[in-house]
Amino acid sequence: MSAELTGQAFHELLDELHGLEKKFTASPNGPLDEQAMLEGYKWAFSILQVAFDAHVWADTGRPRFVDIVGPYKKWGGDNADAFYQYAPIDPTRTYRVRGRVGDAVYLSLTVYGGPDDGRYSTRIVGTRNDRDLDIAPDGTFELVLSPEPHEGAWIALEPDAVCAVTRDYLEDPDHGRRAEWAIEADDPPATYRIDDADLARRFRAARTWVNEQSQMVPIGLGTPNAVDEPYPVPAQTFGWAAGDAAYAMGSFDLADDEVLVIEGRSPECAFWNLCLWNQFLHTYNYEYERVTINGSQVEYEDDGSWTIVVAHRDPGHPNWVSTQGHRRGRIWFRWFLPSATPARPTTRVETR
Repeated sequence: MSAELTGQAFHELLDELHGLEKKFTASPNGPLDEQAMLEGYKWAFSILQVAFDAHVWADTGRPRFVDIVGPYKKWGGDNADAFYQYAPIDPTRTYRVRGRVGDAVYLSLTVYGGPDDGRYSTRIVGTRNDRDLDIAPDGTFELVLSPEPHEGAWIALEPDAVCAVTRDYLEDPDHGRRAEWAIEADDPPATYRIDDADLARRFRAARTWVNEQSQMVPIGLGTPNAVDEPYPVPAQTFGWAAGDAAYAMGSFDLADDEVLVIEGRSPECAFWNLCLWNQFLHTYNYEYERVTINGSQVEYEDDGSWTIVVAHRDPGHPNWVSTQGHRRGRIWFRWFLPSATPARPTTRVETR
C-alpha cells in the first residue's frame, strides 16, 4: 500500500513552511532589518522542531519529556533562566511523574486542555508547583496524572487534557543542576505499528501548529521605551503560559548614544526576571552577552528597589542588559508566585 495520505499532508506542510518567509517583510512596525530577518529564519525552524516534538513524534502510550525551549530552540517567549519540557497526554490513562528538584528555585508541572489537532491549548486543566509537592530530603517527588482520584499529589485529567509542560527556574542556570523529570503510563501498549492515516493526521497537526504560531508574530513594539502595567496571576491562560506568574511587557527603541533606565521594586516572590526579545518572541543570544537578568543577579538599592539599564554598550552599570545590536525590541518581566501584583516599573531615556 502507498503512503498517499501522508504524502499529501507532507506537501501541505512544506507549502506552509514556504509561506513563513513572508512574515519577515510584514512587521507591523515596517520592514525588519537584516538581523531581525536572519533571526526570523531561525525562528521558523524552531517552531517546526517543536511541531514535530509535540505532534509527529509524541506518543501518549509511552510518553517522555522533551525540551521545547533552549539556547538553540527559541520561540514563544523563551528565557535564559528556565528549562521547559513537554509530554503528550491521553486523558483516559494514568501517568506517574517522578522528579528531582536539583537547584530549581521554582518548578511546576501544568496540564493543558483544548483541541488535539495542532491548535494551541485553550486552558489550564491543573497545575502543581514545588510549594504543594511532597519533596523528600533527597529532592525527589512523585505526582499522578489520571482521570480517577489518587492519594498524594494528583492532577485530575479532564476529557480535553492534551499535554503536560514542566518548568524549572534556576538563579544560576549556567552552573546549577536543572530539575529531572520522567513520566510513564501505568498501562502502556505492548506494540506499535505506523499507520498512514495516523501519520498524515500528525503532519497536519504540525502544519496547524506552525500556521497558528506564525499568526502571533512578528509582534508590534507598542509604546517605545515604556513598560506596561503588570497584570496579575491569571485565572485562565492561553497557550502554554504559566498559571503562577504575573507579567509585564514593554519595549525599547534606542539610538546608539541612548540608554533606557528602568526602575522598580519586586514583591516577595519565588523568582523574577527581565528578558529582551525580538519581534519573533525569542531572546537574543544569551551565551555571549547578558540579554536577560534575574532577581538573584540584580544589585539592589539600599531600600530594596532596583535599577536596570538597557543599552547597546556597557554604560558601567552593574545591572546592564545588552540590546546585542538591536535598535528596537521587546522587554518582558515575569514574577513567579508574587505576594502581590508588582507595581508598574518607571522608565526614562538618557543620552550617554
